[in-house]
Amino acid sequence: MNKKHFIGMLIVLLISGFVIWQELRKTPIKALWGASKKLNISFLLLVLLVMVLSYACEAAIIWILEHKKGEPHRSAWSFFRIPIIQALFNAITPLSTGGQPSQLVAMIQMGIEGGRATSILLMKFIIYQICVLFAYVSTIIFGFHMVITKFSGLALFILIGFILHVSSIIFLLAIMFAYRWTKNATNWLMNLLERFMNKNTVEKWRKNTMEKIETFYAEGQNLKREKKKLLGASILTIGQLLCFYSIPYLILLALNLTPSWLEVTQMNIMIIMFMAIVPIPGASGGAEFSFQTLFSTFIHSNILLTLGMFLWRFTTYFFGMILGIFGWLFKPKKVKSH
Repeated sequence: MNKKHFIGMLIVLLISGFVIWQELRKTPIKALWGASKKLNISFLLLVLLVMVLSYACEAAIIWILEHKKGEPHRSAWSFFRIPIIQALFNAITPLSTGGQPSQLVAMIQMGIEGGRATSILLMKFIIYQICVLFAYVSTIIFGFHMVITKFSGLALFILIGFILHVSSIIFLLAIMFAYRWTKNATNWLMNLLERFMNKNTVEKWRKNTMEKIETFYAEGQNLKREKKKLLGASILTIGQLLCFYSIPYLILLALNLTPSWLEVTQMNIMIIMFMAIVPIPGASGGAEFSFQTLFSTFIHSNILLTLGMFLWRFTTYFFGMILGIFGWLFKPKKVKSH
């Protein structure tokens, strides 16, 4: 972890702390303390347990994709530290750009060869994106009306986030199922760009894009051959997403509220789409603002809203960062493949 990562961590802490402090200025401390005493401890512990379960599902996905005959035994900790290290670097880098590289480093540290680790992460990424596509599309179809009717200003940003997400996922699926068409379409686009931009720059983009297309296509074919792994990893990915998306609902239960799981989960998914376009480590500021805006639908007390925002931010970001720091510090025994 270098100096840039520590700066990113400080940015997350400072901006999130500032937003929460601004809310605390409007909220009597005695009233907030009184509300915290009334928290349902069982549901509060369940929130943290479900977050850990989300990381455990992701670790199990990597174990399934990594497992093969003749592969040496590696500890559960060596797999579990991969998603929590990813959570740390997702939180402290802009647009979560540090998550994937940090996973690769963690896998190499446990003894998995770099090329194979990259292949496993690509397969995991493909499965995750396919599952997320269904979640995003169904949420926009069945839940977007809630945002349009109540928060028209935020709806535009959520829609932009949705378009960015879905466009990248459709491109990925096109590589897997329309390989030649995707290559031809990419070449056509690059040829068009050459008319308006520096040819050397466009040629570099063309080379990098074509290399990625070849890599994703190869991993997609591997997944098609590994049907049992594909099924197991897909089921666990759905479980991982359900755990993560359910966190705000469980926090509301901890606040002794009884909202609809479906409505809260749809709202949470839309928050995630919005945060994807906030180019600040951990989407700081935007995350707190979107939580306040969307979840004021379910929380009508400013005191509970502030408390809920803190619990949500701690569980989904700071808790993962804390676990990730431990994951980074306590490296597993390196077990090389035969």
